[in-house]
Amino acid sequence: MSSLVIWIGKIKDMNIQISKLRSIISLCLGIIVLASCNQKQDNRERQTPELSVMEVKPSTEEFYESFSATIKGKQDIDIRPQITGFITKVNVDEGSIVKNGQVLFQIDQVQYQEAVNVAKANVAVAEADVATAKLTAKNKKSLADRNIISAYELQLSENELGSCNAQLALAKAELVSAQKNLSYTRITSPSDGIIGKISYRIGALVSPTMTDAMTTVSEFTTMYANFSLTEKKLLFLSEDNSSTQDIINNMPEIELKLSDGQIYSEPGTIETISGTIDQSTGSASIRASFPNKSGILRSGGSASVILPYTIEDCLLIPQGATFEIQNKIFVYIVNENSTVSTQEIEIYPLNDGSKYAVTKGLSKGDKIVTEGISSIHNGSTIKAITKTI
Repeated sequence: MSSLVIWIGKIKDMNIQISKLRSIISLCLGIIVLASCNQKQDNRERQTPELSVMEVKPSTEEFYESFSATIKGKQDIDIRPQITGFITKVNVDEGSIVKNGQVLFQIDQVQYQEAVNVAKANVAVAEADVATAKLTAKNKKSLADRNIISAYELQLSENELGSCNAQLALAKAELVSAQKNLSYTRITSPSDGIIGKISYRIGALVSPTMTDAMTTVSEFTTMYANFSLTEKKLLFLSEDNSSTQDIINNMPEIELKLSDGQIYSEPGTIETISGTIDQSTGSASIRASFPNKSGILRSGGSASVILPYTIEDCLLIPQGATFEIQNKIFVYIVNENSTVSTQEIEIYPLNDGSKYAVTKGLSKGDKIVTEGISSIHNGSTIKAITKTI
């Protein structure tokens, strides 16, 4: 009997332990479920990126866009010989500043001086022949008047005088030509300017038919910067103007960025815009002029023309807020429920490389994502951090 009581007591103890175990298990399961829910919440929070957004507002902005340009002298004159001969003197060096009429090269004069001497002698002979023919014709005239000779003989003498006069005119023309050729042995500068590369030196044989110029004289007091504008950008500039001349007249002063990155000290102006579009490039040629009293600008150099322009009441956005798909430009608009959606936009063709002026696709008050656009997609939920451009 006592054994039965002991056994029943053990069973009761086991039931109590089992009950406690169940309570412990239930508590553990509850903790696990709660932790799992918290983890999911944390994951959701971590999956919602914090991204910068901006509200689009209209403003008046001044843009600056640069275009690659080639520097040219107002006149780049190729210096070529007009006669054939050997160079005996080179009176200038590359980079020398020269004046109009200054002697640059000397070509061997010997044969051309001899030609002048021969031509002068021929003129003297012709003049003597004319004098003789005049005496003969005068004598024949006297004899004919007295009927001593026939009219035929008189006519012959007068014809001879005419022939001698023609020979004298020819000799004088040959003398002028010889003197002209002699003057060509002194090759002079046709204008004030600066000497370019000298392709031929003392002893070189030069002629009018050679391919390369002896050198180039560039007028440097005013320099041209030649660059191109696409047809689309040119049309943008001409929207409010009726003619090419109107565009030129309304263009502001422009700047020139030199190859070392410095801005040239003197502003320039647009002078000409090509009347045709190059079919191979789709661009029009533009020429700007810059004063160059200091001589810093050199023909053949490279630079960038900086073109300023003002857009009124434009919606300005950073270029980093955009992305392209099949040559179309898009942004992410932030909706009221913090999701984003793609929006196609159109922009002004001119830009400064950092911002776009939007012409279509956005309205005042729209909010767009400005950073981290590669980490989201259409329909993504974000946590917006408002910034200004």
